[in-house]
Amino acid sequence: MGRASVIDAGIEVLTECEAGEFRTLLVEGPAGCGKSAVVDVLADLARTAGAVVLGAVGSPAEREAPLGVLRQMVCSDPAVAQPSLTADPDRAARTEAMRDFSLQLRELAEDGLVLLYVDDAQYADDLSVQYLQYLARHARTSRVLLLVAVSPYTGRYPELATELMRQPGSRRFRIGCLSPDETAEAAGRPLPGEHLHAVTGGNPLLLRALLAEPTGLGEGSLLEEPASERGGPFSQAVVTCVQRSGPTAPVVALAAAVLDEFSSPELVQRLLGIAPASVDRDLAALRAAGLLTGARFRHRAARTAVLDGASGHRRAALHRRAALLLDRDGMAATAAAGQLLAAATHAGDVPWHATQAETDVLREAAEDLLSRDEARQAVRILELAVEVCPDERQRAAVRIRLARLSWRFSPAATERRLADLLSGPHPGIEHAQPLVQLLLTHGRVPDAARLLDGQDPAAAGASLVDTAFATGTAGVERLLQETRLTDATVEPITQALRSLVHSDHPERAVPWLRNLVREAELRDAPGWSAVFASLHAETLLRMGDLRGACTHAQAALDHLPERTGCSFRFAPTAVLVRARTLMGESTEAARLVDQPGPRHLFSGMYGLGFLRARGLHLLACQQPQAALADFMEIGHLMEQWGVDRPALLPWRTDAAEALLRLGHTQRAEQLVLQQMALPDARRPWVRGVSLRMRALTSSSAKQRVVLLTQAVDELHRSGDRLEAARAMAELGQAMQSEGTAPAKGSALIRTAWNLARECEAGTLCREILPDAPLSDAQTDPALREPDASRSAARLSTSEQRVATLAAQGLTNREISAKLYLTVSTVEQHLTRVYRKLQISCRGELPVNLAMGSGRPVDW
Repeated sequence: MGRASVIDAGIEVLTECEAGEFRTLLVEGPAGCGKSAVVDVLADLARTAGAVVLGAVGSPAEREAPLGVLRQMVCSDPAVAQPSLTADPDRAARTEAMRDFSLQLRELAEDGLVLLYVDDAQYADDLSVQYLQYLARHARTSRVLLLVAVSPYTGRYPELATELMRQPGSRRFRIGCLSPDETAEAAGRPLPGEHLHAVTGGNPLLLRALLAEPTGLGEGSLLEEPASERGGPFSQAVVTCVQRSGPTAPVVALAAAVLDEFSSPELVQRLLGIAPASVDRDLAALRAAGLLTGARFRHRAARTAVLDGASGHRRAALHRRAALLLDRDGMAATAAAGQLLAAATHAGDVPWHATQAETDVLREAAEDLLSRDEARQAVRILELAVEVCPDERQRAAVRIRLARLSWRFSPAATERRLADLLSGPHPGIEHAQPLVQLLLTHGRVPDAARLLDGQDPAAAGASLVDTAFATGTAGVERLLQETRLTDATVEPITQALRSLVHSDHPERAVPWLRNLVREAELRDAPGWSAVFASLHAETLLRMGDLRGACTHAQAALDHLPERTGCSFRFAPTAVLVRARTLMGESTEAARLVDQPGPRHLFSGMYGLGFLRARGLHLLACQQPQAALADFMEIGHLMEQWGVDRPALLPWRTDAAEALLRLGHTQRAEQLVLQQMALPDARRPWVRGVSLRMRALTSSSAKQRVVLLTQAVDELHRSGDRLEAARAMAELGQAMQSEGTAPAKGSALIRTAWNLARECEAGTLCREILPDAPLSDAQTDPALREPDASRSAARLSTSEQRVATLAAQGLTNREISAKLYLTVSTVEQHLTRVYRKLQISCRGELPVNLAMGSGRPVDW
């Protein structure tokens, strides 16, 4: 019933009472819905009409004070002689006092209407209630109106209401919350009533408080942000409604707020351990006040207000109990873990040691979240598990899991967590192996060796490189096809890709890396994106795509949230240094080189890669002595760690080149011969760079031609276009020096120069032909390629494939093996190519046929 209707009915009752009849008016309603407003209006009307008005307001604080409400009532009008009151424990004396009180009021009513009102009568003390009940039974012919406002869900409501309603002339009205339309009308603003009703439940007190919020209300944002400041008018009104809904309503409301979406009468009762009837009564009161729907808060702003009103210690305790309650009921582990996260937030400085059940909940929830790719929340949960787990061994397992998971977002975070693990107690035999594997994946060979009870680093390093090179290309691609990217598989996938990058077919890694970078970005995994982009950059550098290598290396750096303190940064930075150096951008390369980090960052494979890039840059800047120091440091560490694999870092041939520039040919030759004796020398790329340096250390021109010819063949097979161009140029120069085939030598030099130019390797172009201009407009016609666009357009796809490989220096037999054609078919294709391009030999073939055609060569 609306407040206005109750007031109209109250006026009728006042009129009836003035005619000489005792009346009782009972106004019921939940907290905040306007009972007090009705009482105030009727009291004012009675005063205006000349009535004597005596009133009181019940309070929980005065509930135990005998005659507290009645004394407040008779003292409310100083102009009226106060009736006598007594709290004498003697029953007969008390009855006599009640009779005197009733008589005095009836005498007062002989001169006019007397209005007695009690607001919040549910908090009235027992003795006052007895006085009022006696009055109702013995003042039936007096002009007295007893107005009682009460909440039907609290205190002595049933007893008081029953007694009053037994009397003739009693009227009873119930006030409820407003409807959406009434809410909009009451707001007096052009705001959607259903939105206001969604926040306030139609409770007038909450509505007024919401409209009074200083932040203001925007029509579009009302549902998203109910404009409630913490501690503001709306929050205060919510707390008032809860407190006035019953003595146990605050704790029931807090339990419902803690349980949130899982709140139900049964769970609230079990969480608090109080009687079901009490819980049901309080939930009904909170629903009637517009705060709840079922057993859940109608709006998060009201829930927040209730939670904010509780102490942190009390909230933490309830959240922990709720977590175990939800877990026992078979709810999702994430729900229970959310409760534990909330408990940790509000525990403050109070020490908290999780029980075994709580630890199990956190770990299970983290794995559940990971299965749904919600890794950031899983990290938060595991961080809490590390903080509160009392068992050192269990904590070690969680920290290892957390270190692996952190890689998804930040390699630097993983490195910090690994450092914490290494600085703490030994994780135990059962956890040592996973930690060692994680360390090796991140190139931390010495740390892995120290963890294995002081094992020789060479043994740990051998494990690392054996993993990287044990699987052939077919096996690696099968693993990549069958394995989905997850936190558990990112390590083997990364190892497989590294193996592919260092294989004889690095180009096969490109599509995998491109797809993995895209997937990592879509899944909000910047750490993975950085790793895969860095490997992509390294692959393109190996293939001679310097511009692409720079783009992807910079993308890898951009994915890293930290700008310093991360050894992984050395990986993409090394690619940038090498690519910028080869492109002739020495200033930018020098800037990247001059960013040294702390010494400990170099104690891993990423640091060794950066040292090699720095050494190659110093070599290009004519500083062979400084470059040699870097190369020898790499060699010392690789031998010490057991990772001395030229397929990873060919430090011997790098050092040999520096030694040659310093005039130490014999020492250079020794290093080259050592590298050629290693197992990796059977791999085309290692054999190619080794043969090239062996040729440069040879004093025989004829032997140089033989060695460089072999080097060119091996490097073409490896897919490294820049090393192939370098070897081709040196082969051409050796042929010219020998004097047996100067024309062929000149053609090879021209082909090498054009290949280097196609890769945008300006530094290498200047090494091959120092005086040749690099711009198209200035290029000498003798060096310029035939119009590839026009030429390739006339070639079939098969002819284009054969011509491209032939231009790169592959023999007919090698082309036949690579394209699965017979040697005779290759010869026929080349004959047609020569005729269409109007050239006479393979030395005149343009190297940029695929680029000029505008269509890719499908290998």
